[in-house]
Amino acid sequence: QVQVVESGGGLVQPGGSLRLSCTVSGSTLGLYAMIWYRQAPGMQREFVAAMVTGGGQNYADTVKGRFGLSRDNAKNTGYLEMNSLKSEDTAVYYCNLRRNTGRNEYDYWGQGTQVIVSS
Repeated sequence: QVQVVESGGGLVQPGGSLRLSCTVSGSTLGLYAMIWYRQAPGMQREFVAAMVTGGGQNYADTVKGRFGLSRDNAKNTGYLEMNSLKSEDTAVYYCNLRRNTGRNEYDYWGQGTQVIVSS
């Protein structure tokens, strides 16, 4: 059974940094595209950033230049590095793993990790 677990959230002051982790068990991270979403209170879930298996990356305009993605396949863990945090970055952050083999589609979500940006 594949499990996805996010960690690293917390309370940070504006301008600060956090690194979120997305750890996979039961499968191999490198087989999947890793996509991060976030959901603020009372808002719809929104796309933050994505990394495809080949390493290509895409970012929402709201985080471009401030957030960065990486993965350590040996640790089966992906990372979302968040810098220059703003109050509007406050949200629950979710890691989503997707894989399409042509025959099967795989779609796994973590439980989310809370990020609060406040002074």
